[in-house]
Amino acid sequence: MGNGQMQLTHFLSQFLVEKKKIIINHLSFSSHPKMKNSGAADVDDPKAPLLPLQDPSEAGSRSFGPTMRSILTLNNFFILLGPLLCAVVCLTVKLNGGGTTSRNMLGVLAWIFTWWMTEAVPMPITSMAPLFLFPLFGISSADDVAHSYMDDVISLVLGSFILALAVEHYNIHRRLALNITILFCGEPLNPPLLLLGICGTTAFVSMWMHNVAAAMMMMPVATGILQRLPTGEAQSELVSKFCKAVVLGVIYAAAVGGMSTLTGTGVNLVLVGMWKSYFPEADPISFSTWSFFALPLALLIFVALWAILCLLYCRKGTSLALSAYLDRAHLKSELLLLGPIAFAEKMVLVLFSLLVVLWMTRNITDDIPGWGSLFGDRVGDGTASVMVATLLFIIPNKKQAGEKLMDWNKCKKLPWSIVLLLGAGFAIAEGVQTSGLADVLSEMLGFLEAAPYWAIAPAVGIVSGVITEFTSNNATTTLVVPLLIQIAKIMHLHPLLLMVPGAIGAQFAFLLPTGTPSNIVGFSTGHIQISDMVVAGTPLKVAGILALSIMMPTLGAYVFGTDEPMLNFSRSKM
Repeated sequence: MGNGQMQLTHFLSQFLVEKKKIIINHLSFSSHPKMKNSGAADVDDPKAPLLPLQDPSEAGSRSFGPTMRSILTLNNFFILLGPLLCAVVCLTVKLNGGGTTSRNMLGVLAWIFTWWMTEAVPMPITSMAPLFLFPLFGISSADDVAHSYMDDVISLVLGSFILALAVEHYNIHRRLALNITILFCGEPLNPPLLLLGICGTTAFVSMWMHNVAAAMMMMPVATGILQRLPTGEAQSELVSKFCKAVVLGVIYAAAVGGMSTLTGTGVNLVLVGMWKSYFPEADPISFSTWSFFALPLALLIFVALWAILCLLYCRKGTSLALSAYLDRAHLKSELLLLGPIAFAEKMVLVLFSLLVVLWMTRNITDDIPGWGSLFGDRVGDGTASVMVATLLFIIPNKKQAGEKLMDWNKCKKLPWSIVLLLGAGFAIAEGVQTSGLADVLSEMLGFLEAAPYWAIAPAVGIVSGVITEFTSNNATTTLVVPLLIQIAKIMHLHPLLLMVPGAIGAQFAFLLPTGTPSNIVGFSTGHIQISDMVVAGTPLKVAGILALSIMMPTLGAYVFGTDEPMLNFSRSKM
């Protein structure tokens, strides 16, 4: 390795480490033993954070120095690297069977994915790059690319996020978590059962809101329970292992729960949006259709998760070591501090339940039409999502005169970065198709036609699962799924036979803290190390791929009709 390569490798490692530190400073919880005496808020105050964030002044004192200056220099290098790679591709690469537009699209992809992977430019800003790159490089018009950033899937996301903010604002997630944890905190204490309750609660919450939001909501509750346990030298090995199990359980359960519904994670929405974009004449993947397949799959993976954590971390004697510190009494006291459930909380729960019912019944089966048929099937899941979200701004909360359940000030926390990333994914999928790059890639991947049928799902899951450890789940899906569609075309298979394993495999980011922000939430607590994630995440990733390999050719064939050859849609964009 040359001297210049060694310097670049050194700077790159420092860059990634510093990036992780910056994220941890924003997300870190004071459950780390070194933060125990840092002025933590009283855990008996239900509105105060159980675990305070790191003092920003302390983080700022370390912001300037040789290492940080090197990071800034490398950051500027990566900013220039994106357009530089784009120029190199556009000027030198020749694609067999492809024209200028397909070559330009490949260059734009190099630009966007360089910025995404290095985060040299904030991800939301990078996600808007197609809005100016596509018209400038002749890939599509400004109007066409802008349409990708607002469709029924984006409406579904916006409405769901607003409802999630209402759940968070009224502490409904906290009340739910404490109730279920009390239910599973038996007498005498049963650590595997308590772990099941914490993981199950997290998975359930993650079904209805984004994985990161679910992990952020549940981690303070989980680590608040762990605060009762001894720390430092007084902490036994059994107690330490149980703490690892709880933290790992929260971040992994958030990922598993998010797989089971369309709104659980952006990956599922990217998949649905691409299916709609590529095959407009095909039956859309509705909320109920996805849940019918993904919920049993997620349940299998969840059972594997719980079994792995129990085998690794709940050893004999753990119950005795924990019983002196964990019982129902302190959990019930925290629940009492929340007070009786108010009208506003009841109404948010009613609207939440209404939305779930509307999603599940809009389109039931071919023989049993849902309520969507009353409107000529012109409505979508986004219709229901936005309609219910609108009711939050109409129904009073009965706390103060004229005050509604939600107002726009409470919506300032909407994760627009995720909305923009989804729009970018849809725009890229459209650009790959219209530019002709998809046809070029399909010819290059012709050798995969000889792959055996039974190996398709595991092979796709493995490839997607490896890539997702180094970039975001959504970015992995955006990159992989269009290629899988072309492979399906080559092999004359139903596209969803490859698309679904590719999207779900992108959610198996179990090995590295940087794999997904949810992992960083757990890593920043100080209870787990990278080695712990590798030890627990490796068998979980294997279990997930095995479950996917079994469910896709069986239940997937029934739900999506993937046992039939690739459908010939008259106006398909293939």
